[in-house]
Amino acid sequence: MASLRASLLLAAALCALAASGAAASRDLRPLRAGFVVRGRVWCDTCRAGFETPATTYIAGAKVRVDCRSKTTRVKTCSFEGHTDRTGTYNILVADEHEHELCESVLVSSPDMRCAKTVPGRERAPVFLTSNNGVASNVRMANALGFQKDVALPRCAQILKMYEDEDDRV
Repeated sequence: MASLRASLLLAAALCALAASGAAASRDLRPLRAGFVVRGRVWCDTCRAGFETPATTYIAGAKVRVDCRSKTTRVKTCSFEGHTDRTGTYNILVADEHEHELCESVLVSSPDMRCAKTVPGRERAPVFLTSNNGVASNVRMANALGFQKDVALPRCAQILKMYEDEDDRV
């Protein structure tokens, strides 16, 4: 009987301790191990500066996610990954980065005929915090681009299509 009473008292004490710890906690959301930064890397085959019907996607491109302090601009962390056969990368980023500026950055292309970065398309910001209303831990980055040294022959006709659309607006 005494051991049953001691067990019940111990169980009650553990329950009270657990309840007081939960009540003291301000943030009851589950902790996240980090984020997945997802994006695509494309080859600007027309040297247009944007994706066209002739655009291809680069498998094996190297991409990095860099985070810097918002106040000092000092790099705090870096994570690397490669694109799959569809030109898509999924880079795992550890931890929360609410007080940092993070961005996906092109590193290299395996295609030497499409290895120069498209100006303005070499980096894309990503927000790596769970305090922004996004329920998923996947964060989408804008597509990043390399460009061919020489535009494909059919690009003149493709770009003409965009000129015609501009005239109608």
